[in-house]
Amino acid sequence: MATMAAVVAVVWCLHAILGRHWRIEPRLAAAAPAREQPRVVAVVPARNEATELPRTLGALLLQDEGLHVVLVDDHSSDDTAEVARGIAADLGADSRLTVLAAALLPAGWTGKVWAQHQGVEAARARGADWIWLTDADIHHAPGVLARLLATAAREGRDMVSVMARLRCDNLAEKLLIPAFTYFFATLYSFRATANDRARTAGAAGGCVLVRATLVERIGGMAAIRHAVIDDCALARACKDAGGKLWLGYDAGVVSTRGYPSLGAVWDMVARSAYTQLRLDPLILLGCIAGLAFIFLVPVAAIVLGAGVTRALGLLTYAAMIRTYLPMVRWLGCAPAWAAALPLSATLYAAMTVSSAWRHHRGAGAAWKGRAYGADGATAGPPSHDVQSEA
Repeated sequence: MATMAAVVAVVWCLHAILGRHWRIEPRLAAAAPAREQPRVVAVVPARNEATELPRTLGALLLQDEGLHVVLVDDHSSDDTAEVARGIAADLGADSRLTVLAAALLPAGWTGKVWAQHQGVEAARARGADWIWLTDADIHHAPGVLARLLATAAREGRDMVSVMARLRCDNLAEKLLIPAFTYFFATLYSFRATANDRARTAGAAGGCVLVRATLVERIGGMAAIRHAVIDDCALARACKDAGGKLWLGYDAGVVSTRGYPSLGAVWDMVARSAYTQLRLDPLILLGCIAGLAFIFLVPVAAIVLGAGVTRALGLLTYAAMIRTYLPMVRWLGCAPAWAAALPLSATLYAAMTVSSAWRHHRGAGAAWKGRAYGADGATAGPPSHDVQSEA
Protein backbone atom coordinates (compact mmCIF):
# COMPACT_ATOMS: atom_id res chain seq x y z
CA MET A 1 0.00 0.00 0.00
CA ALA A 2 2.90 2.35 0.69
CA THR A 3 3.93 2.29 -2.98
CA MET A 4 0.41 3.01 -4.19
CA ALA A 5 0.05 5.78 -1.63
CA ALA A 6 3.30 7.33 -2.83
CA VAL A 7 2.23 7.25 -6.49
CA VAL A 8 -1.15 8.82 -5.75
CA ALA A 9 0.50 11.45 -3.55
CA VAL A 10 2.78 12.49 -6.42
CA VAL A 11 -0.19 12.68 -8.81
CA TRP A 12 -2.31 14.84 -6.49
CA CYS A 13 0.55 17.11 -5.41
CA LEU A 14 1.53 17.79 -9.01
CA HIS A 15 -2.10 18.44 -9.84
CA ALA A 16 -2.41 20.89 -6.93
CA ILE A 17 0.80 22.72 -7.85
CA LEU A 18 0.80 22.65 -11.65
CA GLY A 19 -2.76 21.82 -12.65
CA ARG A 20 -5.29 24.39 -13.81
CA HIS A 21 -8.44 22.33 -14.37
CA TRP A 22 -9.60 23.01 -10.82
CA ARG A 23 -9.18 26.78 -10.96
CA ILE A 24 -12.30 28.86 -11.62
CA GLU A 25 -10.93 30.23 -14.87
CA PRO A 26 -11.06 31.56 -17.48
CA ARG A 27 -13.91 34.02 -16.99
CA LEU A 28 -15.80 36.18 -19.44
CA ALA A 29 -14.16 39.44 -20.42
CA ALA A 30 -15.58 42.74 -19.25
CA ALA A 31 -18.06 44.26 -21.67
CA ALA A 32 -16.59 46.76 -24.10
CA PRO A 33 -18.22 49.14 -26.60
CA ALA A 34 -18.55 47.42 -29.96
CA ARG A 35 -17.74 49.21 -33.21
CA GLU A 36 -20.69 47.50 -34.81
CA GLN A 37 -23.51 45.78 -32.95
CA PRO A 38 -23.90 42.24 -34.30
CA ARG A 39 -27.34 40.74 -34.71
CA VAL A 40 -27.91 38.10 -32.02
CA VAL A 41 -30.84 35.70 -31.81
CA ALA A 42 -31.31 33.57 -28.70
CA VAL A 43 -32.78 30.08 -29.10
CA VAL A 44 -34.56 28.53 -26.10
CA PRO A 45 -35.92 24.97 -26.31
CA ALA A 46 -38.72 24.65 -23.76
CA ARG A 47 -40.77 21.62 -22.79
CA ASN A 48 -43.16 22.10 -19.85
CA GLU A 49 -41.18 25.06 -18.52
CA ALA A 50 -44.05 27.28 -17.31
CA THR A 51 -42.64 27.33 -13.77
CA GLU A 52 -39.07 28.14 -14.84
CA LEU A 53 -39.70 30.84 -17.44
CA PRO A 54 -40.84 33.54 -14.96
CA ARG A 55 -37.38 33.28 -13.39
CA THR A 56 -35.39 33.31 -16.61
CA LEU A 57 -37.09 34.63 -19.76
CA GLY A 58 -37.48 38.22 -18.58
CA ALA A 59 -33.77 38.47 -17.77
CA LEU A 60 -32.97 37.12 -21.22
CA LEU A 61 -35.22 39.64 -22.98
CA LEU A 62 -33.64 42.47 -20.98
CA GLN A 63 -30.08 41.60 -22.05
CA ASP A 64 -30.13 43.94 -25.03
CA GLU A 65 -32.86 45.78 -26.87
CA GLY A 66 -31.55 44.38 -30.15
CA LEU A 67 -31.74 40.76 -28.99
CA HIS A 68 -34.48 38.61 -30.48
CA VAL A 69 -35.54 35.44 -28.64
CA VAL A 70 -36.94 32.36 -30.37
CA LEU A 71 -38.59 30.04 -27.87
CA VAL A 72 -39.44 26.60 -29.24
CA ASP A 73 -42.38 25.07 -27.37
CA ASP A 74 -41.49 21.38 -27.52
CA HIS A 75 -44.96 19.81 -27.23
CA SER A 76 -45.54 21.10 -23.72
CA SER A 77 -48.60 19.89 -21.85
CA ASP A 78 -48.59 22.98 -19.63
CA ASP A 79 -48.98 26.63 -20.65
CA THR A 80 -45.33 27.23 -21.53
CA ALA A 81 -46.15 29.21 -24.67
CA GLU A 82 -48.75 31.40 -22.95
CA VAL A 83 -46.45 32.14 -20.02
CA ALA A 84 -43.66 33.13 -22.41
CA ARG A 85 -45.91 35.50 -24.34
CA GLY A 86 -47.21 37.01 -21.10
CA ILE A 87 -43.69 37.73 -19.84
CA ALA A 88 -42.78 39.45 -23.09
CA ALA A 89 -46.00 41.49 -23.03
CA ASP A 90 -45.37 42.66 -19.48
CA LEU A 91 -41.91 43.89 -20.55
CA GLY A 92 -43.18 45.51 -23.72
CA ALA A 93 -41.02 43.10 -25.68
CA ASP A 94 -43.67 41.29 -27.71
CA SER A 95 -41.93 42.10 -30.98
CA ARG A 96 -38.66 40.58 -29.75
CA LEU A 97 -40.09 37.17 -28.87
CA THR A 98 -41.09 34.48 -31.32
CA VAL A 99 -42.78 31.37 -29.93
CA LEU A 100 -42.58 28.38 -32.27
CA ALA A 101 -44.61 25.21 -31.85
CA ALA A 102 -42.19 22.36 -32.45
CA ALA A 103 -42.98 19.97 -35.27
CA LEU A 104 -43.40 16.27 -34.51
CA LEU A 105 -40.11 14.69 -33.45
CA PRO A 106 -38.73 12.72 -36.41
CA ALA A 107 -36.93 9.41 -36.11
CA GLY A 108 -33.19 9.70 -35.53
CA TRP A 109 -33.29 12.97 -33.59
CA THR A 110 -33.03 13.62 -29.87
CA GLY A 111 -35.77 15.89 -28.61
CA LYS A 112 -33.75 18.88 -27.46
CA VAL A 113 -31.61 18.96 -30.59
CA TRP A 114 -34.74 18.83 -32.78
CA ALA A 115 -36.18 21.80 -30.89
CA GLN A 116 -32.86 23.65 -31.21
CA HIS A 117 -32.76 22.89 -34.92
CA GLN A 118 -36.07 24.63 -35.49
CA GLY A 119 -34.99 27.61 -33.41
CA VAL A 120 -31.63 27.83 -35.18
CA GLU A 121 -33.31 27.77 -38.59
CA ALA A 122 -35.59 30.61 -37.47
CA ALA A 123 -32.55 32.55 -36.23
CA ARG A 124 -30.73 32.07 -39.53
CA ALA A 125 -33.84 33.25 -41.39
CA ARG A 126 -33.67 36.44 -39.33
CA GLY A 127 -30.13 37.05 -40.53
CA ALA A 128 -28.46 36.35 -37.19
CA ASP A 129 -24.72 36.93 -36.97
CA TRP A 130 -24.59 35.03 -33.69
CA ILE A 131 -26.92 32.37 -32.28
CA TRP A 132 -27.19 32.19 -28.50
CA LEU A 133 -28.24 28.71 -27.41
CA THR A 134 -29.56 28.76 -23.87
CA ASP A 135 -32.01 26.80 -21.73
CA ALA A 136 -35.29 27.71 -20.12
CA ASP A 137 -33.80 27.12 -16.66
CA ILE A 138 -30.81 29.47 -17.05
CA HIS A 139 -30.94 32.97 -15.58
CA HIS A 140 -28.62 35.48 -17.23
CA ALA A 141 -27.70 38.50 -15.13
CA PRO A 142 -27.56 41.91 -16.82
CA GLY A 143 -24.58 42.23 -19.15
CA VAL A 144 -23.98 38.55 -19.84
CA LEU A 145 -24.58 38.88 -23.57
CA ALA A 146 -22.25 41.90 -23.76
CA ARG A 147 -19.55 39.92 -21.96
CA LEU A 148 -20.02 36.92 -24.28
CA LEU A 149 -19.58 39.15 -27.31
CA ALA A 150 -16.60 40.94 -25.75
CA THR A 151 -14.90 37.61 -25.03
CA ALA A 152 -15.50 36.41 -28.58
CA ALA A 153 -13.97 39.63 -29.93
CA ARG A 154 -11.01 39.73 -27.53
CA GLU A 155 -10.10 36.05 -27.94
CA GLY A 156 -10.99 35.76 -31.63
CA ARG A 157 -13.45 32.95 -30.94
CA ASP A 158 -16.32 31.50 -32.98
CA MET A 159 -18.00 29.82 -30.02
CA VAL A 160 -18.10 31.09 -26.44
CA SER A 161 -19.71 28.91 -23.79
CA VAL A 162 -20.18 29.37 -20.05
CA MET A 163 -20.56 26.66 -17.42
CA ALA A 164 -23.59 27.81 -15.43
CA ARG A 165 -23.45 28.00 -11.66
CA LEU A 166 -25.64 25.08 -10.62
CA ARG A 167 -27.91 25.20 -7.60
CA CYS A 168 -26.51 23.82 -4.32
CA ASP A 169 -29.24 24.17 -1.70
CA ASN A 170 -29.98 20.72 -0.28
CA LEU A 171 -27.83 17.88 0.99
CA ALA A 172 -27.73 15.93 -2.29
CA GLU A 173 -26.80 19.03 -4.28
CA LYS A 174 -24.03 20.07 -1.91
CA LEU A 175 -22.58 16.57 -1.96
CA LEU A 176 -22.74 16.00 -5.71
CA ILE A 177 -23.17 19.17 -7.78
CA PRO A 178 -19.73 20.76 -7.09
CA ALA A 179 -18.18 17.40 -7.95
CA PHE A 180 -20.19 17.31 -11.19
CA THR A 181 -18.70 20.62 -12.34
CA TYR A 182 -15.25 19.67 -11.02
CA PHE A 183 -15.23 16.43 -13.03
CA PHE A 184 -16.64 18.17 -16.10
CA ALA A 185 -13.80 20.70 -16.02
CA THR A 186 -11.32 17.82 -15.75
CA LEU A 187 -12.86 15.77 -18.56
CA TYR A 188 -13.34 18.75 -20.90
CA SER A 189 -10.36 20.91 -20.05
CA PHE A 190 -11.28 24.56 -20.57
CA ARG A 191 -7.72 25.46 -21.55
CA ALA A 192 -7.46 22.57 -24.00
CA THR A 193 -10.85 23.48 -25.48
CA ALA A 194 -9.48 26.94 -26.29
CA ASN A 195 -6.26 25.46 -27.71
CA ASP A 196 -6.85 25.25 -31.46
CA ARG A 197 -4.24 22.49 -31.78
CA ALA A 198 -5.72 20.30 -29.05
CA ARG A 199 -8.31 17.62 -29.73
CA THR A 200 -10.43 18.49 -26.67
CA ALA A 201 -13.73 20.23 -27.41
CA GLY A 202 -16.18 21.11 -24.65
CA ALA A 203 -19.21 23.32 -24.20
CA ALA A 204 -21.90 23.84 -21.58
CA GLY A 205 -25.33 23.74 -23.16
CA GLY A 206 -26.96 26.28 -20.87
CA CYS A 207 -25.02 29.12 -22.48
CA VAL A 208 -23.45 28.79 -25.92
CA LEU A 209 -22.89 31.76 -28.23
CA VAL A 210 -21.88 30.57 -31.71
CA ARG A 211 -21.37 32.28 -35.04
CA ALA A 212 -24.19 31.57 -37.47
CA THR A 213 -21.64 31.00 -40.23
CA LEU A 214 -20.01 28.25 -38.17
CA VAL A 215 -23.36 26.55 -37.61
CA GLU A 216 -23.92 26.69 -41.36
CA ARG A 217 -20.44 25.28 -41.98
CA ILE A 218 -21.13 22.14 -39.94
CA GLY A 219 -24.47 21.59 -41.69
CA GLY A 220 -26.70 22.98 -38.96
CA MET A 221 -27.97 21.10 -35.95
CA ALA A 222 -28.58 18.06 -38.17
CA ALA A 223 -24.87 17.37 -37.73
CA ILE A 224 -25.55 16.32 -34.12
CA ARG A 225 -29.14 15.09 -34.46
CA HIS A 226 -28.38 11.81 -32.62
CA ALA A 227 -26.54 13.47 -29.73
CA VAL A 228 -27.65 12.87 -26.16
CA ILE A 229 -24.80 15.06 -24.87
CA ASP A 230 -25.70 17.81 -27.32
CA ASP A 231 -23.44 20.59 -26.04
CA CYS A 232 -20.16 18.72 -26.29
CA ALA A 233 -21.25 17.10 -29.57
CA LEU A 234 -21.82 20.58 -30.99
CA ALA A 235 -18.43 21.73 -29.72
CA ARG A 236 -16.78 18.69 -31.32
CA ALA A 237 -18.46 19.33 -34.67
CA CYS A 238 -17.55 23.03 -34.59
CA LYS A 239 -13.92 22.42 -33.69
CA ASP A 240 -13.59 19.74 -36.36
CA ALA A 241 -14.85 22.33 -38.85
CA GLY A 242 -12.12 24.76 -37.84
CA GLY A 243 -14.11 26.77 -35.32
CA LYS A 244 -12.25 28.46 -32.47
CA LEU A 245 -13.79 27.64 -29.09
CA TRP A 246 -13.78 29.18 -25.62
CA LEU A 247 -15.23 27.66 -22.45
CA GLY A 248 -15.23 29.27 -19.03
CA TYR A 249 -17.16 30.75 -16.13
CA ASP A 250 -19.24 33.79 -15.30
CA ALA A 251 -21.04 34.53 -12.04
CA GLY A 252 -24.03 35.89 -13.95
CA VAL A 253 -24.99 32.58 -15.61
CA VAL A 254 -27.02 30.64 -13.05
CA SER A 255 -29.19 27.53 -13.28
CA THR A 256 -32.56 27.80 -11.55
CA ARG A 257 -33.33 24.07 -11.70
CA GLY A 258 -32.82 22.06 -8.56
CA TYR A 259 -32.31 18.38 -7.82
CA PRO A 260 -34.35 17.61 -4.70
CA SER A 261 -32.87 14.19 -3.93
CA LEU A 262 -29.98 11.82 -4.52
CA GLY A 263 -32.19 9.94 -6.96
CA ALA A 264 -32.76 13.06 -9.06
CA VAL A 265 -29.02 13.71 -9.38
CA TRP A 266 -28.46 10.00 -10.04
CA ASP A 267 -30.87 10.02 -12.99
CA MET A 268 -29.33 13.21 -14.36
CA VAL A 269 -25.86 11.64 -14.39
CA ALA A 270 -26.84 8.11 -15.36
CA ARG A 271 -28.68 9.25 -18.48
CA SER A 272 -25.43 10.14 -20.25
CA ALA A 273 -22.44 8.90 -18.23
CA TYR A 274 -21.97 5.72 -20.24
CA THR A 275 -22.38 7.68 -23.48
CA GLN A 276 -19.42 9.83 -22.40
CA LEU A 277 -17.42 6.60 -22.17
CA ARG A 278 -18.35 5.75 -25.79
CA LEU A 279 -20.50 2.84 -24.57
CA ASP A 280 -17.29 0.85 -24.17
CA PRO A 281 -17.08 -1.70 -21.30
CA LEU A 282 -13.27 -1.56 -21.29
CA ILE A 283 -13.27 2.22 -20.91
CA LEU A 284 -15.84 1.79 -18.13
CA LEU A 285 -13.59 -0.65 -16.28
CA GLY A 286 -10.63 1.67 -16.71
CA CYS A 287 -12.66 4.63 -15.45
CA ILE A 288 -13.84 2.79 -12.34
CA ALA A 289 -10.35 1.46 -11.59
CA GLY A 290 -8.89 4.93 -12.07
CA LEU A 291 -11.43 6.57 -9.76
CA ALA A 292 -10.80 3.92 -7.09
CA PHE A 293 -7.05 4.37 -7.35
CA ILE A 294 -7.09 8.17 -7.31
CA PHE A 295 -9.76 8.75 -4.68
CA LEU A 296 -9.89 5.66 -2.46
CA VAL A 297 -6.22 4.75 -2.07
CA PRO A 298 -5.54 7.94 -0.03
CA VAL A 299 -8.50 7.16 2.23
CA ALA A 300 -7.31 3.58 2.68
CA ALA A 301 -3.80 4.84 3.47
CA ILE A 302 -5.18 7.10 6.21
CA VAL A 303 -7.51 4.50 7.71
CA LEU A 304 -5.44 1.32 7.31
CA GLY A 305 -1.88 2.58 7.00
CA ALA A 306 0.65 3.69 9.58
CA GLY A 307 3.74 5.85 9.68
CA VAL A 308 4.87 7.01 6.25
CA THR A 309 1.88 5.43 4.50
CA ARG A 310 -0.60 7.32 6.67
CA ALA A 311 1.40 10.54 6.26
CA LEU A 312 1.28 10.12 2.49
CA GLY A 313 -2.46 9.56 2.69
CA LEU A 314 -2.95 12.75 4.71
CA LEU A 315 -0.75 14.75 2.31
CA THR A 316 -2.73 13.45 -0.65
CA TYR A 317 -6.05 14.20 1.02
CA ALA A 318 -4.90 17.76 1.71
CA ALA A 319 -3.88 18.23 -1.94
CA MET A 320 -7.23 16.80 -3.02
CA ILE A 321 -9.13 19.26 -0.85
CA ARG A 322 -6.94 22.11 -2.10
CA THR A 323 -7.99 21.49 -5.69
CA TYR A 324 -11.69 20.98 -4.86
CA LEU A 325 -12.17 23.89 -2.49
CA PRO A 326 -12.39 26.64 -5.17
CA MET A 327 -15.31 24.85 -6.86
CA VAL A 328 -17.09 24.28 -3.56
CA ARG A 329 -16.80 27.97 -2.73
CA TRP A 330 -17.75 29.07 -6.26
CA LEU A 331 -21.04 27.23 -5.93
CA GLY A 332 -21.76 28.72 -2.52
CA CYS A 333 -21.17 25.67 -0.31
CA ALA A 334 -19.42 25.69 3.04
CA PRO A 335 -15.69 24.87 2.73
CA ALA A 336 -16.17 21.71 4.82
CA TRP A 337 -17.93 20.09 1.84
CA ALA A 338 -14.55 19.87 0.09
CA ALA A 339 -13.68 17.01 2.43
CA ALA A 340 -16.48 14.91 0.89
CA LEU A 341 -14.81 14.56 -2.52
CA PRO A 342 -13.86 10.85 -2.11
CA LEU A 343 -17.47 10.03 -1.21
CA SER A 344 -18.76 12.11 -4.11
CA ALA A 345 -16.37 10.35 -6.51
CA THR A 346 -17.52 6.95 -5.24
CA LEU A 347 -21.14 7.87 -5.86
CA TYR A 348 -20.31 9.09 -9.36
CA ALA A 349 -18.57 5.79 -10.06
CA ALA A 350 -21.73 3.99 -8.97
CA MET A 351 -23.86 6.25 -11.18
CA THR A 352 -21.63 5.46 -14.15
CA VAL A 353 -21.98 1.73 -13.54
CA SER A 354 -25.73 2.26 -13.26
CA SER A 355 -25.70 4.09 -16.59
CA ALA A 356 -23.91 1.17 -18.24
CA TRP A 357 -26.29 -1.32 -16.63
CA ARG A 358 -29.30 0.58 -17.97
CA HIS A 359 -27.78 0.62 -21.44
CA HIS A 360 -27.00 -3.10 -21.52
CA ARG A 361 -30.53 -3.87 -20.33
CA GLY A 362 -31.71 -2.11 -23.47
CA ALA A 363 -32.94 1.03 -21.74
CA GLY A 364 -30.41 3.32 -23.43
CA ALA A 365 -30.36 6.96 -22.37
CA ALA A 366 -33.54 8.38 -20.91
CA TRP A 367 -34.42 11.85 -19.74
CA LYS A 368 -37.62 13.71 -18.89
CA GLY A 369 -40.04 11.37 -20.59
CA ARG A 370 -38.06 10.36 -23.67
CA ALA A 371 -35.93 7.25 -24.08
CA TYR A 372 -33.16 6.84 -26.64
CA GLY A 373 -31.37 3.84 -28.06
CA ALA A 374 -27.64 3.39 -28.31
CA ASP A 375 -27.42 5.68 -31.32
CA GLY A 376 -29.50 8.38 -29.69
CA ALA A 377 -32.59 7.64 -31.79
CA THR A 378 -35.89 7.99 -30.01
CA ALA A 379 -37.14 4.66 -28.71
CA GLY A 380 -40.82 4.51 -29.43
CA PRO A 381 -43.20 7.28 -30.46
CA PRO A 382 -42.63 10.79 -29.12
CA SER A 383 -44.52 11.64 -25.98
CA HIS A 384 -46.49 14.87 -25.73
CA ASP A 385 -47.41 14.91 -22.08
CA VAL A 386 -44.33 14.35 -19.99
CA GLN A 387 -41.93 16.52 -18.08
CA SER A 388 -39.42 18.91 -19.61
CA GLU A 389 -36.43 17.57 -21.44
CA ALA A 390 -35.02 20.85 -22.63
